[in-house]
Amino acid sequence: MTRKHILPSLWGAVTPARNQKDDPLRLFHREIDRVFDSFFRGGPLFEGAEDLSGRGPRLDVAETDHDIQITAELPGVDEKDVEVTLWDDTLRIKGEKRAEKKEKEQNYHLTERSYGAFERVIPLPYNLDPDSVDAKFAKGVLTVILPKPPEERTSAKKISVKAA
Repeated sequence: MTRKHILPSLWGAVTPARNQKDDPLRLFHREIDRVFDSFFRGGPLFEGAEDLSGRGPRLDVAETDHDIQITAELPGVDEKDVEVTLWDDTLRIKGEKRAEKKEKEQNYHLTERSYGAFERVIPLPYNLDPDSVDAKFAKGVLTVILPKPPEERTSAKKISVKAA
C-alpha cells in the first residue's frame, strides 16, 4: 500500500511550470517582504523618523591633529531634549524626539503624534577632561568637539614626493 502525498508534484504527474512573474504566491511573498522591509527600515509609515530607529542618529566623525569632531543629525529634535555625557573613554549622545501634527478641515480632523528615543555610545581612544569638551546645537545638528590630550596630539609634517 502506497501513501499519496499532499503535493500534486509528488503524485507522479508533471505540473506545468508557471511563469514566476505571474505566480500569485510569489507575488504575495514579495509584497509581504516589501512591507516588512519598509517597516523595519522606517518606511513611509514612519516618515521623518529614519534617524530615530534602533541604530540611533547618523554621525560624522572627523579627526584633526588637535581634536575629534562628532556631528550628529537630529532633525525635529529640540536642544532641551538632547543629552551629551562623557565618562572615562566613552561619549554618549542621548535624546528624544516628539512630534505632533494637526490638520482641521471642514469634514475631518487629523492628529498624528510620534515619539522616539535614541542613543549612540561612541568609544574614544583616550580619557578626556569633561570640562574641555564643547557641544553646540544649531538647526537640528549637534556638534561635539573633543580636544585631544597634549600627549595624543601629533605634529604632522608634509613630505614632498619626488619623481623617480
